Amino acid sequence: MKRRSFLSMSAAASATLWLPRAFGAQMAAPGASPARGYDNLLILVELKGGNDGLNTVIPFADPAYYQLRKNIGIKREQAIQLDERTALHPSLQLLMPLWRGQQLAIVQGVSYAQPNLSHFRSIEIWDTASRSDQYLREGWLTRAFAQTPVPAGFAADGVVIGSAEMGPLANGARAIALVNPAQFVKASRLAKPVSVRERNPELAHILDVENDIVKAADRLRPAQGQAQLKTVFPGGAFGSSIKTAMQVVAAGEAPKKVSSGNAPQEQPKRGQGVAVIRLTLNGFDTHQNQPGQQAALLKQLAEGLMSMKSALVELGRWDDTLVMTYAEFGRRPRENQSNGTDHGTVAPHFVMGGRVRGGLYGVPPVLARLDGNGNLPVGVDFRQLYATVLGPWWGLDASTILQQRFEPLPLLRV
Repeated sequence: MKRRSFLSMSAAASATLWLPRAFGAQMAAPGASPARGYDNLLILVELKGGNDGLNTVIPFADPAYYQLRKNIGIKREQAIQLDERTALHPSLQLLMPLWRGQQLAIVQGVSYAQPNLSHFRSIEIWDTASRSDQYLREGWLTRAFAQTPVPAGFAADGVVIGSAEMGPLANGARAIALVNPAQFVKASRLAKPVSVRERNPELAHILDVENDIVKAADRLRPAQGQAQLKTVFPGGAFGSSIKTAMQVVAAGEAPKKVSSGNAPQEQPKRGQGVAVIRLTLNGFDTHQNQPGQQAALLKQLAEGLMSMKSALVELGRWDDTLVMTYAEFGRRPRENQSNGTDHGTVAPHFVMGGRVRGGLYGVPPVLARLDGNGNLPVGVDFRQLYATVLGPWWGLDASTILQQRFEPLPLLRV
């Protein structure tokens, strides 16, 4: 049986387990990570479909905005003003405490040179951190973990929640996809006859890998008797994903007994979790009737992010967690005839955390300078966001991983 065929069968048999293709090459070596390194958690939130940036971070002072968006533009009196020319969509009101506390950064004008407006190709570019004319096999996080492995004490390199696509963890990372965490271990166990090792050593290796991942997932399940999070999470699929993500973090923080004098004491057990969690919020491909759809999605995003922040504070992880949104592209500045927007180029993205230096970054939209296709020019290469994660956040060699130098953004406090 070919390895690709086996993986396809495994995926069909269990929607909760997705195996890496080159697990063996990524086995972590003790002490391989930098001083803080992967103790700093990264949470990626994919806005799948391409969020409309101009109605998210609104250039309300630019008269061209309302000329281009006569029907779907956010009214100035409804927008949440950030400064003399920029505002947020009213559905993002819950994020304002983060903004006022300077723990929310907004990076405007994010894209890449010669952007591709195909969903499939553009998200591949983002996931692999490639040029638009370059095709790379491994996700950018997979390459990071290949260069500097996650410590062996971690349950896995990363966890993907709410999507079957491994994205930036594709093709080699020691990653787990949790679609239904409560059923993960039960559903993902596969029969392994003794004779299979003799008949098909390659299949036996894959089964060994599967068992390793099952064990890792088992370690990420909340321990019996572990204190439940007091944070209240929103309903819906995205709220459930946020809750699962925070349970993964909590499982990595399980207390252990240590002796101090005559009385055993409980201390947090660090380094047993994961380095990255990837979440997905679907539905941003708003070609028709955008106003209601986007308002509902941005409300879900704001509610989810604020519940995540509350849980991370409760777990003592807010100061060492970086949360970052991303998407395959933005939307075209001019509304279409269906009260929606078509595929465009640049978009703003949010970065939040206890050590984030809040504020507006990047290049604000200048709607008088659209290109020949009616799109905004690129202001910030998305790989500068990745360079900020890889360098200042994790202490890795970002230039080697990204295959050229990108200047990190000054988003982090020392």
